[in-house]
Amino acid sequence: MSDVRTKATLCKQQTTYLAAVPEEQKNEALKQVAGALEEQKGHILAANEEDVQEGRAGGVSAALLDRLTLTEARLNEMAAGLMSLRELPDPIGAAIDGWQLENGLRVEKVRVPLGVIGMIYEARPNVTIDAFGLGLKTGNAMLLRGSSSAIQSNKALLAAIHTGLRRADLAEECIQLVEDTAREAVAEMLTLSELIDVIVPRGSAAFIQRVIAESRVPVLETGAGVCHTYIDRAADAAMAEQIVLNAKTDRPGVCNALETLLVHEGWAEVDDRLTTLLSTLASRGVIVRGCARTRAFAPNVSAAEAADWDREYLDHILAVKIVADLDEAISHIDKHGTKHSECIVTDDIETAESFLRRVDAACVYHNASTRFTDGFQFGFGAEMGISTQKLHARGPMGLKELTSYKYVLRGTGQIRGGGVTSC
Repeated sequence: MSDVRTKATLCKQQTTYLAAVPEEQKNEALKQVAGALEEQKGHILAANEEDVQEGRAGGVSAALLDRLTLTEARLNEMAAGLMSLRELPDPIGAAIDGWQLENGLRVEKVRVPLGVIGMIYEARPNVTIDAFGLGLKTGNAMLLRGSSSAIQSNKALLAAIHTGLRRADLAEECIQLVEDTAREAVAEMLTLSELIDVIVPRGSAAFIQRVIAESRVPVLETGAGVCHTYIDRAADAAMAEQIVLNAKTDRPGVCNALETLLVHEGWAEVDDRLTTLLSTLASRGVIVRGCARTRAFAPNVSAAEAADWDREYLDHILAVKIVADLDEAISHIDKHGTKHSECIVTDDIETAESFLRRVDAACVYHNASTRFTDGFQFGFGAEMGISTQKLHARGPMGLKELTSYKYVLRGTGQIRGGGVTSC
């Protein structure tokens, strides 16, 4: 068997075992892995530095290098995420619903693991730890395939995970890393429908669409983040500037960062608000590509091309368009958005509520940065990704989103078409 199939088979063999692991043992494993991250941080950071240096030599953008880079602070955040998962209720076996039929048969709907989750992701080694933690807590075996750009980091992180699992007396086989970074390894994973229950891709829009098109395994789509912020006529200028700067410049290389700014013409024309905002963005290193009306407020802004409205830049680049009203803003989002995260800045509650109701996205915001679309920020401890589809999950995918359910029926001898048999 190929390495991919071998590791997928090992994961599959762990599913019935994992589904019955007690919550206390899973929580102990999370604690032990968090401790192993601290103990092995020197090795992990050295491995990550190899990946970063190779990426820099290969001309990787600054924003993508930021996604790839691990620091002591980020390792601490990853460990804290594992510890926070310990505090969350174990969803496995929890009753979602329950009732009793007229014949006395008791029906209960309970949460169960999905089984084997195949995680295919690019550049971000923190996903290795997030996927492990969420997978373990939900009783899922994890088959991970990171990109070549983070292979040394992922191998070092897996070593820490295995250390923690051994200390908690849990099988290391429940999480596997495909170390083959060739394109063919991904292609093979997408065919293993008898071994893998669901594929979760994280990466560029083109990469995700490739997975959806080629996979024989059900895909939980984590879409691209062409996220918009709409500054309404009634927006507070200081608040609007604060939200836009945070959404664009805090970490531009992540999927919840702002990519297109829409500005009500009435707001733009008052007190040079738009000129001031564009100047501030430029001072933060943001390159602006604007419509013709935007360029009238700042002649140094380059002209936006038609394709710019659909680009997920993941960089210090922002598309800006002036719109006539809320309807035009929503129409633009409907046409160019990716159903990830959309924001309106306004002091008009009626306008805000209209935006929140009408915009079709996983997360819609009023007067807050789109950077909050994050499982950790939502209180999920971590996330498997941001789902932009409507089945089977939407938005940040935490513990509950990594479960399915089954019906458990308890009787006293009931038979179909009859009553109850005697003992």
